[in-house]
Amino acid sequence: MSTNQPLPAPHAKHAALARPNTGEFNRQELAILGAPCSVIKDLVARLLPHLSPTLHAAYVDADHATGDEAAPADTLLTVGAAAELTDKIHFRRLDVQRGIDKFAQQHWLGAQSLVLVNGNHFRAQQQIAIISTKKPLEKKLDRLTDVQLILLSEGETELPAYLQAHLGERQPTVLSLDDTAAIADWVQQWWQASAPPLRGLVLAGGHSQRMQTDKGQLRYHGQEQREYAASLLAEVCQDVFVSCRADQADALPAGLTPLPDQFLDLGPMGGILTAFRHDPNAAWLVVACDLPFLSAETLRHLVAHRHAGRVATAYQSPHNEWPEPLITIWEPRSYAVLLQFLALGYSCPRKALINSEIQLLTPPAPQELRNINTPQERAAAERELG
Repeated sequence: MSTNQPLPAPHAKHAALARPNTGEFNRQELAILGAPCSVIKDLVARLLPHLSPTLHAAYVDADHATGDEAAPADTLLTVGAAAELTDKIHFRRLDVQRGIDKFAQQHWLGAQSLVLVNGNHFRAQQQIAIISTKKPLEKKLDRLTDVQLILLSEGETELPAYLQAHLGERQPTVLSLDDTAAIADWVQQWWQASAPPLRGLVLAGGHSQRMQTDKGQLRYHGQEQREYAASLLAEVCQDVFVSCRADQADALPAGLTPLPDQFLDLGPMGGILTAFRHDPNAAWLVVACDLPFLSAETLRHLVAHRHAGRVATAYQSPHNEWPEPLITIWEPRSYAVLLQFLALGYSCPRKALINSEIQLLTPPAPQELRNINTPQERAAAERELG
């Protein structure tokens, strides 16, 4: 007999989290296939001097020796060590016994700007296809899921019919395999074009204990400071959110979009992590609400000199050599970095910047980085701003 009672909501076993688009190894990765492994590695070796001044590129390949018995005799893995970290003169090497699963791959290589992959052994989200009679692609079409570039080896002048049929209406760029400079330029342009979108975040969720009143509600420019900061961000970002406590969300001025903290009692880091939980595939330009001297010109300078291949782009403090974490563009890769520092017991975003590869800029107007935290500083700022 029907009771006319609503059915219970389906049970959700796991939280519905937005997942980063990380690929097999990295957000920006290119598998190179269609030629012998030696040709692929030679191509990468030719490209790296052109790419390395601006991009931190990694290369993924397989060992072409006879297996583990060909490992260096001095490694302690052969006598039972689970891992061995060797600090060499010019690089560090980590040897581990555990397998390399998808999550480990992303963890180890996620901090790189770009990963080039030997497509004969591994897959990647996007591909560079080499046309060569030495290693035809006809039996590897399943790996050509998103071809971005085609390289013609010596003697090749056109695409094979089977590849044209596979590509359909797609028309990737075609270059000569020998034209290293042109290929490097293409990689740079491809990388720039795939830079994450930029969203804005006003940090306004603090308790303002030193100011003894909500700093976000102060009016230095005829409007609440959180409105003023949001208007500056709107000039350089696709959209803007206001990081706040849950109890502040309903009291925001009309037109502001709240993003209540989901990482609680962590200060600014909680707001930044909440933004990345909302959209882990965007870069976030973060601005504190207590910067009444900040101008749109200073933000435009930061955006113009953004390096999407670093963890973040930040201004150097005018008072010391440290980066200013609360006028910073945090790239998607910084999400994992911040979580790693949090797991180690640190909630200071500046510490994450200091210990990461970032783009550090000299501010064009250092006085604009001055934050106002006390009633005395507020009174002085109001006098200066008129």
